[in-house]
Amino acid sequence: MASSLFEKINTMVSASLHSLVDRALETNSVAVMDEYIRQAEKNLDALEDSAATVGGTVKTLKRKYEEFAAAAEKLDRDIDTLILKGKDDLAGAAQAELNAKQQLAQEYYEQYQQQEQQYQSMLDMRLKLEARLTAVRGEREHLRALIELTEAKKTTTKTIKSLDQLSNVSDREISGLAEQIRGRLDTEDARLDMATRNIRDQIDEVVRSGEIDRQLEERRRRLLGGSGGSTQAASGGSGDSGMTSSS
Repeated sequence: MASSLFEKINTMVSASLHSLVDRALETNSVAVMDEYIRQAEKNLDALEDSAATVGGTVKTLKRKYEEFAAAAEKLDRDIDTLILKGKDDLAGAAQAELNAKQQLAQEYYEQYQQQEQQYQSMLDMRLKLEARLTAVRGEREHLRALIELTEAKKTTTKTIKSLDQLSNVSDREISGLAEQIRGRLDTEDARLDMATRNIRDQIDEVVRSGEIDRQLEERRRRLLGGSGGSTQAASGGSGDSGMTSSS
């Protein structure tokens, strides 16, 4: 995904909703909010297309890694069998092949992990942009009504340029509506912060649980795989964090 798209989305997500509303009030028009919505929808479409591409790459790399890892594990067991049968020449050739497969599996694993992190970042960014877009859409009509109400009643001769100024207007209906908008914007900001933290916590939990499963599986192989050569064969296969060669 192009870095420029990331930058655009980061800018849109970090944009202050209060500032956006104030700009609309300065011009007495929701055009600035409409433009934000158009740009957000455009960037969201581009982000989803890129995320789908990266997600497909993640699946491909993971499948390749698992294929090479499984082949290396089988070859590792075969080498033990060849050694026990005294076929050292074949065992040597198989060991060389095992080293190559383990190296390829490790390379695919590293690429898969890198792409997976980027994919999760893109999903996180998509959720944040969707939250911002939903908030702006929801406030657009409220703001339009506020602008029309302010223009119709003409309760002040001063130029109203922000929600803070609206809160000081004597007309209760206008100031009350301004406070409602302010409160909803604050709520949306808080909701976005919570969503971001929850997403990161979920990603961390998945990573931690996956590592624990891998460690337990290695222990099962070592403890239940037998003794002597069979134990070495059971523990000599490839793992997520790297693979060792049988000697």
